Amino acid sequence: MSAMQDLFSLKNKTAVVTGATGVLGGAMVMALARAGADVALVGRNENKLQERLQAIEAEGVRGFALEADVTNTEELKTVCAGLLKQVDRIDILINGAGGNMPGATIHPEEAIFDLSERDLRDVMELNYLGTVLPTQVFSRNMVENKAGCIINISSMAARRPLTRVMGYAASKAAIDNYTQWLAVELAQKYGEGLRVNAIAPGFFLTEQNRRLLTNEDGSLTTRGNQIISHTPFKRFGSPEELNGTLIWLCSDASRYVTGTIVAVDGGFGAYSGV
Repeated sequence: MSAMQDLFSLKNKTAVVTGATGVLGGAMVMALARAGADVALVGRNENKLQERLQAIEAEGVRGFALEADVTNTEELKTVCAGLLKQVDRIDILINGAGGNMPGATIHPEEAIFDLSERDLRDVMELNYLGTVLPTQVFSRNMVENKAGCIINISSMAARRPLTRVMGYAASKAAIDNYTQWLAVELAQKYGEGLRVNAIAPGFFLTEQNRRLLTNEDGSLTTRGNQIISHTPFKRFGSPEELNGTLIWLCSDASRYVTGTIVAVDGGFGAYSGV
């Protein structure tokens, strides 16, 4: 292995990935495995966890299926304790769990008064607490070893709130703030071996947003066309296009990088529309 390959290698590292059964989470899981990391998959769907487990074990690394809800601290503690009986340490945490709720989205014919309080609470809990709680549980081992890398998942909606997805945008803005706060907190208290960054994906077609961006025949909705017209690359992203940034942030290649939110968006955030 060359010096450059070694710099980006994750061999002999253990990564924990929440939201591992999703479209973006699944792509990140495979990227980590192909970079040499053993991967612990956190999710609520046992069947999907087992499918992903088989896929990463086919890459010649170890995999672990951890069935848990990211908003349930006791479940997280239980699976973390079980994992640490099988591995020496936790090196990487990817907080990939997240999503939106129908009632936290305000459609054109609706107003702020129609917002569902329950769905708004659920979105904030899933995206924000669903990042904070796994960090509290899995990063304890990192602190003990004074080394570890945490990657949160932000969104383009965090920087410039997008119409309609009010709850989602607010929760992802909280992730940006938390990422920067935690980066400083861990570095000042435990040293430079602990790094915290975030990836802010642009628009990627997932099961959650497909109906919002495309019609049943595959053509773009009005919103989908608006997004493409404001994306210099003129297309949606492919999940695998997050992988380069992910591996860079997880590896020694970025050892002087912390508190950063990296956009992977085809230029969406740079374009004013003019």
